[in-house]
Amino acid sequence: MTVRAAFLDQARSCHQLGSPLTAALCEGFARILDPAQGQVAEQILNWPGDPRSRADSLPLRLCGALHALVLTGADAPLAQAYQDRDVPDAMLIRVLQDHPDHIQHWLTSPPQTNEVARSAPLIAAARFLATLAPQPLHLRELGASAGLNLNFDKYHLGPSEAGVSLTPEWQGDVPEGRFTVASRRGVDLNPLDPERDGLRLTAYCWADQTARMARLQAALDLARQDPPRVDRGDAGQWLTAQLRTPARGTVLVFHTVAAQYFPSATGAACAAALTMAGARTSPERPLAHLQMEADGGDGAALTLTLWDGRRRDWSLGRADFHGRWVRWSPMAI
Repeated sequence: MTVRAAFLDQARSCHQLGSPLTAALCEGFARILDPAQGQVAEQILNWPGDPRSRADSLPLRLCGALHALVLTGADAPLAQAYQDRDVPDAMLIRVLQDHPDHIQHWLTSPPQTNEVARSAPLIAAARFLATLAPQPLHLRELGASAGLNLNFDKYHLGPSEAGVSLTPEWQGDVPEGRFTVASRRGVDLNPLDPERDGLRLTAYCWADQTARMARLQAALDLARQDPPRVDRGDAGQWLTAQLRTPARGTVLVFHTVAAQYFPSATGAACAAALTMAGARTSPERPLAHLQMEADGGDGAALTLTLWDGRRRDWSLGRADFHGRWVRWSPMAI
């Protein structure tokens, strides 16, 4: 896929996910980029890797760089254009030429988000799990970023005047089970700190999605008070070590739209660790694996596996990648 095609493909995804501003930025860059505009434009057009969203995600690297200029007040005209939801082509060219060092810095690393709205199906799944295994939960998240979704038990599934309120369009019955969390820990190749890396997380949140921005800020505020522990490392090696010794309670391993980015060896190591640990479980020390991952269908598939001396599997339904809707329909498989 060419660089221009990658920007247009990202624009289509942004339209589908409800961000016309980010879509317009991607469409604008696909239309106007020219090597004659300077070193940044030339670097983008001659990108040495795979610019697609499932690879280097070049369009979102660039969009994150622009949003960071807005958030830090480094470019007042751009900030006003964002507020007006209209960024002219001439301004895009000017921004590339005025901020080369800033933009090139943001281009060096892939986007990293921590989509808090995904906690809505996590809460529902934990309630569902509590009806099967009522022990306290030991949360273990793969691809945890800043660990904001490790705090899902502290969020509100439904309207709330304070804290993190999750109000997706919900189809199906909302589970009513009760659960407690005994411990929480995650892993990421590049863990982010809620205090130090708040700008990075916010810059990759699309500027015209104001409710999403507010939800992220509320989650960051909560995490700054008591940051979840996120280790740096490979998910496969980390999970193998985490599951080596059974915990007192239910270990819940989960990941949301992360598995597609794992190298094949990492995915295989995670699967092997879960299988080996599952064979050692009992009703008193269960192990659960919750996935919210793309499978080619609409949004992400929600699946749950429980080992408690035997193995059982459920399809819990589907959820939007950004948590805008949840279709809850648990079924044994």
